[in-house]
Amino acid sequence: MGLTLAEKLLARHAGLPSTRAGDLVVANVSFAMVHDARAPNAIRMVEKMGAKSLPFANKTAWVLDHFSPPPTVEAAQGHTAMRKFADEHGSVLYDIGDGICHQVMPEGGHLTCGDLIVGTDTHSVTYGAFNAFGTGIEGTDVSAVMATGKVWLRVPESVRVTLKGHLQPGVWAKDVTLHMLGKFGAEGLNYRAIEYVGSAVQAMEIDDRMTLCNHAAELGAKAALLEADEKTFAWLKAHGAKTPAPLSADADAHYADHFEIDASQLAPQVARKHSVDDIVSAHEVVSQKINFALIGTCTNGRLDDIRQAAAVLKGKRVAKGVRMIITPASRQIYLAAAREGLIEALTEAGASVEAAGCGTCVGITNHLIPGDREVVISSANRNFQGRLGNHDADIWLGSAATVAASALTGYITDPRTVAGGQWEASHA
Repeated sequence: MGLTLAEKLLARHAGLPSTRAGDLVVANVSFAMVHDARAPNAIRMVEKMGAKSLPFANKTAWVLDHFSPPPTVEAAQGHTAMRKFADEHGSVLYDIGDGICHQVMPEGGHLTCGDLIVGTDTHSVTYGAFNAFGTGIEGTDVSAVMATGKVWLRVPESVRVTLKGHLQPGVWAKDVTLHMLGKFGAEGLNYRAIEYVGSAVQAMEIDDRMTLCNHAAELGAKAALLEADEKTFAWLKAHGAKTPAPLSADADAHYADHFEIDASQLAPQVARKHSVDDIVSAHEVVSQKINFALIGTCTNGRLDDIRQAAAVLKGKRVAKGVRMIITPASRQIYLAAAREGLIEALTEAGASVEAAGCGTCVGITNHLIPGDREVVISSANRNFQGRLGNHDADIWLGSAATVAASALTGYITDPRTVAGGQWEASHA
């Protein structure tokens, strides 16, 4: 019997001919990441361990993104400690405004096909878009990785999801992931590795593929994995990654389950307030008024997302009474959007652009908080009560296109119904 992609990847890194779901392995890590919300634990544990050297520290990136900019003196002191640690141990440092961890890791060329990447954030599953096993660990675990270069893992069961057909114009990977959440529920695929395959995946650009894998965290997945192709190789080469060593699942691999979704039948999806898995089609809730529109985060703050927003809003104005915030996922994305004229178009439409970071999404920098009983439409990955910093605000989720269309009308809006929403069939 053959192996799934997750089983093959972990066997490679454990130095074993094969692994099976349920096996415990000690695997060699390719690269590690720790962000500022978990860095204090990592530094404290390094001190407790008393390790004489940290040979893997130079393959670890420290990212100042969650408390960015720092809202308190304590957070600023934490950043100072991270800079000092990275300097002393030869780690890579991404400072305030450089970008969100899940964007700067691939942008910085720190991963390639076939790698095992660990990071102190559940959305480290994003790296599966590049045929890498990416998964989240705690800050204390990263200290052990820096000392040994290894991590222990239980090999997950895998589910194979075939996205057949092609997404229709105006429908994006975000709509697929929201549909998945409606189908399986939040944490409905706990500790599973999701292998996404099919013609709709092959047609997606890299930005959309990253969104597809990123949202696997809300499904509870241990990893989300795509096969590599020429788009993958070209993107990695353009970002200075190592030579890819891709892997594919065997044709006779054993899966815990198989699912098939006809992508061509999907409409823009929306998650209703407070629940990532309370999913309806956008056209079912078009009477819902909004006050705040947010495009950004590690899920949908990439260049294609900003392009979607600009396509809707160029030459128009955000609806009266609605404020719109754009948070590019990285400095590189901000610059690319500026060079394309997207930032100018969105700014003229009434949107404001903030520096790259996680603070607004998580609600810990406290500088763009919605008011009580205000309604937010967001392209982020989570809408739990209290996200964005106010327990009395209602947060709905949608694609960047849906957020932009809603900002234009002042109500949740199917992006296919607004001018500019007649998208080119880029998925075909």
